[in-house]
Amino acid sequence: MTIQAGDKMPGGTFGVMTDTGPGAISTDDLFSGKKVVLVSVPGAFTPTCSMNHLPGFVDRAEEILAKGVDTIACMAVNDVFVMDAWGKDRGVGDTVMMLADGNGDYARALGLEMDGTGFGMGMRGQRFALIVDDGTATHVAVEAPGQFEVSKAEAILDAL
Repeated sequence: MTIQAGDKMPGGTFGVMTDTGPGAISTDDLFSGKKVVLVSVPGAFTPTCSMNHLPGFVDRAEEILAKGVDTIACMAVNDVFVMDAWGKDRGVGDTVMMLADGNGDYARALGLEMDGTGFGMGMRGQRFALIVDDGTATHVAVEAPGQFEVSKAEAILDAL
């Protein structure tokens, strides 16, 4: 079943890069007692993700955080090394937390996986953005295939 506004976020763990190498963050640590914008992209270094989706959240981070958001996080079905390299390539710094959903377990738990095998990408996460308040999804914006409207930074700013 696909996550809906009002649903509790499923439990899980993401890979993150730390100062000492690959690490992990639990969904409890990410969401408990916080307001989080969780953005999902089909893949690091892919055109729309790299040129528009992630940069929009980096560019508008100050405005998003000013609306009471504690964390902006970007997840993709990529490994922690790729997510770290992509974050460095896009200059995210500490603005956006880069989350690796390496096996797609979290995308699947949300009911938001997609089959990218036709593009040679395997199973991936759909393009979406969620607003999560203390572990509950309060806004769910999932893009139609090939679209980039409801999950971009400007749309999420309007929803906050």
